[in-house]
Amino acid sequence: MHETMIIAKMAPGDADEVAAVFGRHDATSVPHEIGVRQRSLYQFHGLYVHLIGFDRPAPEAMRIAQSLPAFRAVSEDLAPYIEAYDPNWRSPQDAMARRFYHWTSSPE
Repeated sequence: MHETMIIAKMAPGDADEVAAVFGRHDATSVPHEIGVRQRSLYQFHGLYVHLIGFDRPAPEAMRIAQSLPAFRAVSEDLAPYIEAYDPNWRSPQDAMARRFYHWTSSPE
């Protein structure tokens, strides 16, 4: 599985609304078209953290996503709640955290 993490700003009181947007979106075929296999949303003070597991590399999944009108619609639905962390944000890739360490236990 390929993972990516998106970081943005979100008011702590907006978590339920953001979860509802994703609940509606995840009930459609779009996550499967993009290759999303799992999604977890976290909040920490004013931060929004979105961990996504894909069945393909994240850049490939995001290229597919950006071509889908339904993906653009979910982005519009999130706009009142999610604000870019980086003021120079232009695309979802600009909000993706860079993993700099990873460890997995070996089977015993």
